[in-house]
Amino acid sequence: MTTARDSFVIDRDQDTLLNRIRLFKNSKYSDNELHSFFQINKKKGWSIRKAWNMLQVIPDSNLNKFILPVLYRPFDVQWIIYHDSVVWRTVKRVMCHMMQDNLGLITPKQFKEKPGAFVTQAVMGHKTVSAYDINYLFPLYLYPDIDNKDLFSHRKQSEKREGNIKPEFLARLSEIFEKEPTPEEIFHYVYAVLYSKIYRKKYAEFLKMDFPRIPFTKNHKLFCKMQGYGKRLVDLHLLKSSELDSSVAKFQGKGDNKVEKVKYGQGRVHINNDQFFEGISPEIWGYQIGGYQVCEKYLKDRKGRLLSLDDIRHYCKVVTAIEKTIEIQKGIDGLYPEIEKETVDF
Repeated sequence: MTTARDSFVIDRDQDTLLNRIRLFKNSKYSDNELHSFFQINKKKGWSIRKAWNMLQVIPDSNLNKFILPVLYRPFDVQWIIYHDSVVWRTVKRVMCHMMQDNLGLITPKQFKEKPGAFVTQAVMGHKTVSAYDINYLFPLYLYPDIDNKDLFSHRKQSEKREGNIKPEFLARLSEIFEKEPTPEEIFHYVYAVLYSKIYRKKYAEFLKMDFPRIPFTKNHKLFCKMQGYGKRLVDLHLLKSSELDSSVAKFQGKGDNKVEKVKYGQGRVHINNDQFFEGISPEIWGYQIGGYQVCEKYLKDRKGRLLSLDDIRHYCKVVTAIEKTIEIQKGIDGLYPEIEKETVDF
């Protein structure tokens, strides 16, 4: 999904985004003035006047209907005005499935940078996991369009959905395991494999050329152990795990909480001369998901802003989630060699 300009259609604050879109919609500026005032670069094939005209048919009171949560970067959920006028490629045929209860796997097709994958419960941007690779979203469940017209019919909460898993694949696993695995269990297993360092190293060259291929073990007990690790990772990465209740990081110092210059040293991440996060090991600080160094990226994206209490708590949870992820990856690599010994033939 690509946009007119991320800073225009995406914001950390829902009300700020809504007010900006209303201002744009009701503006009397010329085309050039609109580009200048809202800092939207001109792009071939996209007309700012056409975008303005498309918004005119929407009453101001209904604009909030099009504002949705979006996974902007790893661990960074923001808000987007999800409308064809300002989003060039909405990819509705895929994103519509993320507007109800769902999980989505994000992974590039080709890794120019480090391999990476992430989970989402929301729609996603085109650079969520990697800044240089095309990011793809694989919803766990597929939902029908209730009235075949309204993209936002998710508000009716349809219960009719199907697992986005090939029937023949599921039948083969069920035959081998003598039990049908749930779509969630398969999702968790895949997620665990994608976080195996052994897997990433062994298939490094292949991952530069095509989507990751996942080896499935014939051993049901091993499958269950792997999917257990995957479930822990998913819960951590969605910041919904009870393992995050006790944070490894603390925010220290007195000041206005403004992110001025992000600097790391001696287990501390300074955001200005007087305030810092402590309890962050070099391994956590340097940890990358896809092409992003997570702990650094989150703060740098907020340079010049004041961190709220929620921002500080969120960052501490992210640090803790990364520490737990590193621990879990060691457990996954302890099991992964056994998967390669006896895999399912599809």
